[in-house]
Amino acid sequence: MSELGGKERELVVRNIDQVWFEYDRQTDILYINFGYDIEEADEALLTENNVVVRIKEGKIVSLTVFDFMKKIGLEV
Repeated sequence: MSELGGKERELVVRNIDQVWFEYDRQTDILYINFGYDIEEADEALLTENNVVVRIKEGKIVSLTVFDFMKKIGLEV
């Protein structure tokens, strides 16, 4: 369970077998997508640690991690 958007919810990843990553060095953003295509989301939630969780039909379809290098202890 995780607390997103002020309420506790249980979420699962849509398709862990088709995960792909993309890192944008200029903006220091890591994109994590579950599935071969970027899907439209039913909702997007911003966590308190600055990660956007995109959800479709109750399943996580992607994560957007802002300030990624800073989060892992490296500066861009």
